[in-house]
Amino acid sequence: MTAARPQLLRISLAYLRNEEAALEAIQETTCRAYAKLGKLRQPEFFRTWLIRILINVCADEHKRLRRQRSTGRLVDRPAAAENLSARIELEEAVAELEPKLCQLVLLKYAEDMTLAEIALAMEKPEGTVKTWLNRALKQLRQRMGREEN
Repeated sequence: MTAARPQLLRISLAYLRNEEAALEAIQETTCRAYAKLGKLRQPEFFRTWLIRILINVCADEHKRLRRQRSTGRLVDRPAAAENLSARIELEEAVAELEPKLCQLVLLKYAEDMTLAEIALAMEKPEGTVKTWLNRALKQLRQRMGREEN
């Protein structure tokens, strides 16, 4: 579990946009994982299973925190000053996506997961994940004014 911690932190920070909430989500994920460890059917998919638990915890927490919208950044990575405006615009556009699409974009681009890994984590067929990704990217292009229609 220690090896997965940096990835879990990035995912929870990206999803919740609040360090305190992200750390609490990881703690809750750890508790749930230990409690349900005996129910893990395929140990080789432990990391994917752990990410799925984290996503569920973050979704619950995101609903709770929605009323108290954080001003934190979607992904805590350094950005050049000239790209800051575009980065903020992109983060806001991603945050406005419906939760499953936001989650998908974060896993694909912030965590560099493959579509197969995302499908396992989201417990959806890979074809569904591809369709959702195309839908998310189309919505992002529209929101950012890069698609003519």
